[in-house]
Amino acid sequence: MTRSWATPDNGAADWSRRRSPSVNLPIGLTLTRIVAVPLLIVFLISSSRVHAVIAAAIFILSAITDWADGMLARRRNQVTTLGTLLDPIADKLLVAAALVSLLAIDKIQAWIVVVIVGRELAVTGLRAVAASVGVIVPASRLAKWKTVSQYVAITMLIVEKGFAPTGFHVAATTVLWVALALTVGSAIDYFYRFLRKADYRAIVPGEERWS
Repeated sequence: MTRSWATPDNGAADWSRRRSPSVNLPIGLTLTRIVAVPLLIVFLISSSRVHAVIAAAIFILSAITDWADGMLARRRNQVTTLGTLLDPIADKLLVAAALVSLLAIDKIQAWIVVVIVGRELAVTGLRAVAASVGVIVPASRLAKWKTVSQYVAITMLIVEKGFAPTGFHVAATTVLWVALALTVGSAIDYFYRFLRKADYRAIVPGEERWS
């Protein structure tokens, strides 16, 4: 009798272990960041000062989850394929949504949005190509500073939208230019490191891999 109950329990335990990587806390934080995107857009394009405060709070909390999910995944040894896939998607959705919303209310120039969003798409595409040919290019310190500067610049622009304190526009614009420079610089650095790792190898005819 005891043995007959052991098998279902073991099966349930195996099922739980298989399920746990897909529902861990780091991935939950990443999904929260994705869910926050439409809320950010709604409050950011509103003309209400109260909504500007809410938008700033949503963006800041979302930015914090960007740091927290990675830290928790490493500390808890919960780095998963799903988390690795969703995290950069959530980051880019958050930044792109904020920038496009700021563009819609004339708080940022269109070409800046194109450069930043275009950079993110280009690097994401190159990262996919690199992974497909077995080339791993880890995030650089420059890329991390790029992310931080983008978060700070966007937060300052949201605050300026709601309150526009004297002299704040100059500070927000300065940080935005720093973020723009780091955005372009980190893209160049990523492409350069990819080419070095790939060693300028050519694709073998008839095969989708590097020779």
